[in-house]
Amino acid sequence: MDCFAGSPGQFRNFRKDDFEANWIKVAECRFGQVYQVKLKLWREKCALKSFDSLCANNFYRRVMDEASSMAKVKFKYIMSIYGLCSEATAVVMEYMSNGSLNNLLASHTLMWPKKFQMIHEASMGMNFLHTMKPPLLHLNLKTSNILLDDHLHVKISDFGLIHWEEGMSKTLFMEHLTARGNISYIPPETFTQCPDPPRTTFDVYSFGIVIWEILTQQKPYAGCSVTTVLLEVSQGKRPCVEMIPEQMPHECDQMIRIMQQCWDQDHGKRPQFSDILMKTETLSEVLKVPGPIHCRKNADEGSDSSLVPPLHEIALPEMSDLPSDNPHATDGILCLLYKKDFGSFRLSVKREHVSTQFSGQKSLLHYTVASGDTDSVKQVLSLGAEVNCATARGYTPLIIAVLHRLHEIICLLLEYGAAATQEDEDQWTALHFAAQNGDNKTVSLLLDKGAVADAREKTGWMPLHLACQNGHETVVRLLLSRLSEEAVKEREEAQGRTPLHLASTYGYLNIAKLLLSQGADPNATDCSLSTALHLSAQEGHNRVVRQLLKSGASTDNADSRGYTPLHLAALKGHTGICRQLLSNGASPDSRTLQGWTPMHLAALKGHETTVVQLKSQGGCVNASGENGWTPLHLACKQSKPEVVAKLLAAKADPNVTEDSEGWTPLHVACNSVCFPSVLHLLSHHADVNVVNSGKATPLHLAAQHGCVPIIKALLLNGADRTRLDSSGSTALNVAQRCEKWEIVQLLKKECEA
Repeated sequence: MDCFAGSPGQFRNFRKDDFEANWIKVAECRFGQVYQVKLKLWREKCALKSFDSLCANNFYRRVMDEASSMAKVKFKYIMSIYGLCSEATAVVMEYMSNGSLNNLLASHTLMWPKKFQMIHEASMGMNFLHTMKPPLLHLNLKTSNILLDDHLHVKISDFGLIHWEEGMSKTLFMEHLTARGNISYIPPETFTQCPDPPRTTFDVYSFGIVIWEILTQQKPYAGCSVTTVLLEVSQGKRPCVEMIPEQMPHECDQMIRIMQQCWDQDHGKRPQFSDILMKTETLSEVLKVPGPIHCRKNADEGSDSSLVPPLHEIALPEMSDLPSDNPHATDGILCLLYKKDFGSFRLSVKREHVSTQFSGQKSLLHYTVASGDTDSVKQVLSLGAEVNCATARGYTPLIIAVLHRLHEIICLLLEYGAAATQEDEDQWTALHFAAQNGDNKTVSLLLDKGAVADAREKTGWMPLHLACQNGHETVVRLLLSRLSEEAVKEREEAQGRTPLHLASTYGYLNIAKLLLSQGADPNATDCSLSTALHLSAQEGHNRVVRQLLKSGASTDNADSRGYTPLHLAALKGHTGICRQLLSNGASPDSRTLQGWTPMHLAALKGHETTVVQLKSQGGCVNASGENGWTPLHLACKQSKPEVVAKLLAAKADPNVTEDSEGWTPLHVACNSVCFPSVLHLLSHHADVNVVNSGKATPLHLAAQHGCVPIIKALLLNGADRTRLDSSGSTALNVAQRCEKWEIVQLLKKECEA
């Protein structure tokens, strides 16, 4: 039996053998390792963060102490923590497939809409923590503690692990912070003589640094020592705003102002997250999020559909890189471009400059286009520049102009014979980039100049896929006017998703309607056999679901795991979508390959409203899934007492036994140390003396875990203290073996009485 010292509240204490043997290390952290593991029972991926033995006795113990409060923090932008695994000295958490924001910023080039979306979602998560009573300070906010899910949405992690305790010295507090590599995120008041404890403004300052990292994709104070950073920050210096790329949207000026307010030297002038999220929400909506990112790795290396093939923007050289100020030398010509002295550039540029090749096979025309000055581009072209010259990565001047939305220069290049069909090394055409950016003016220009509307890059994406993924309705209309009905049904190769799949995933209703009106098949499947209805139901897009159903989408198609759209909606707790699907003929008791019904999945995740809805429309509360587990078993195992109450009220059997070990829901609730669930079961006449295959009663399990309230409740309801399990032990023997001395005294007292 598992003798876990101390009550982990509503956390589960998992055993190593609860997970499959194949543990995949996905990250190294300062205090240990992070593994991707899979729970045997639910076949669900989790993250297991193990702590090295050197820190296990202190830091891990603090994690255990905070377990109860962390378990209660449930929010869309906060990472869920499932429990502990004391055998591995580890925390079991929600698995975030795209890792940390810190790693993503280093390995990918993010587009501006995605940057703004991430900033806004992070502010939503932090506002939630700060609006708790009392506010939950993070004190460890940094890009490595901001994680990303399958669709690159943000979740805040590692909150509540650093504390300011009454009487703690500033020196000790600073040691806790710097031990985690947080020096760049610590506000100046923390290392002054000010005796005040940290406030919410501490996290706001850290968030300002996070905004800077997202906007620049650089590390703050790179190469500086801890002493240098402390000195500069105390003097009011901050990371360099000039490092934010020049080619930024106008809205970025407002985001920079928010950032600077967040890291204000005077903590009293920093805004609250309630104000920050309202401002970032407005900016995000203006840029039409969610958007994709440009990936420096090949798209087929990642599994997420919003990771797309490589793109490197052309950057002008830094002044320090230019050895000459002679305007008649090649470097001097570039220097004039860098200084934006376009008049002198046009007077100085010669034919020999035009034929020079720079690093990465860039030409002077590439640099001139990137400068954005139309007259200078015309001058270079008139001197005989090759209009279709390509860099080492295959980027033509036209692609550069499209990236920067330089419409006059695009027209000029096309007049000089720029090929609208020329591809980069990943077979992206200018039309792909324009479609992804939502630049309908450029899309129209390119189509009129011979761009191929159904051109595919090397992983199978057409411009239409990109426009649908990013919600660019006008671009979709332009492309559809040049495409055949068959092209509307074409799949991209990485995941086999059609344009309708992509529009449905992100909830773009008007685009979904448009595609359906053009002959898109609502029942087309991707590589995992998911339909558009699967994806929209999973993401909670009610209106898209309604439209798909109206257009003939089948409600009971199963994906490769046997999940129907109803399973996915129930798993995510989208009650309204469950109602729609059931009203349109979805089977309430359809089974996954593991035998789970939608009711099982709703119970597993604690969606009580969904459970009630499923029951009201024919769902069976006593359905038996893998190993004979019922929804009630799962709700008890996951410590979801509200769901337990709803299931029991709906006539769920409290005495049903699962197949493998003969456990009843009461066994499971006692083993999960969930007192409210135990009370609900006892009030519905659960058998208090039932034995499992090892002859253990609920009292044996409660004694093992040391929960006094549960022991008392069982005894009050007639639990037999004398029952022996298969090892010949009474509950008292179990408590003694597990060193649960409070339980030992309680059982001895009862025995004497």
